[in-house]
Amino acid sequence: MDGVAVVLVKPCPCVTAHIESFLPIKSRLNLLPKKLNASIYVVALKHKIHLFVTQVTVTFDTLMAIEIEHKFLLANDSWRDCVTHSIRYRQGYLSSQPTSSIRVRTSNEHAWLNIKSATIGTHRHEYEYEIPLADADEILSTLCRKPLIEKTRYFVTDNGHIWEIDEFDGDNQGLIVAEIELSEIGASFVKPSWLGAEVTDDLRYYNNNLSLHPYTSWHEN
Repeated sequence: MDGVAVVLVKPCPCVTAHIESFLPIKSRLNLLPKKLNASIYVVALKHKIHLFVTQVTVTFDTLMAIEIEHKFLLANDSWRDCVTHSIRYRQGYLSSQPTSSIRVRTSNEHAWLNIKSATIGTHRHEYEYEIPLADADEILSTLCRKPLIEKTRYFVTDNGHIWEIDEFDGDNQGLIVAEIELSEIGASFVKPSWLGAEVTDDLRYYNNNLSLHPYTSWHEN
């Protein structure tokens, strides 16, 4: 639209409803995560907004992210028979403050920057953004404190919940921690037979602290 004056306009509710019902847009909105709020805008000719709509743009405002999870040790290895798939992670910390931590994580061809509150307990604020893999590898190599956290995450489904079981390598070799993420604070869940003691309130088992005080050093102290 070179040389044509345009303006970004938020339409009235009746127009928005009409746009949302338009099949090509509706099909895309239905595929989006329910945690997102969609706001619809239109690009229109600046002096003829009421006559001609040239393009529909859907923007999304992410709600504040709250992570609600419980951490457990493992009582035995029977969970391995129920693994559906696994992912290899490599991550490091750029900053650790009393109130928050900032980390970079890579997995296969993807990488993320993560900001998480340092609250002890079952729920914390968490924000995560995908970043270029090459940038993440360089940050891990040059900026993140050592040792890095290296682990394989196994996924196990039990009684309608997905358990994420992290088996650590490197300086945290020998440590295995199971986590379950819940949709709301206080939600109930069935504990599998392979689950051990809960360590949600034990700071030693948080990745941030494992990078400062690796598991293999615990037996030396």
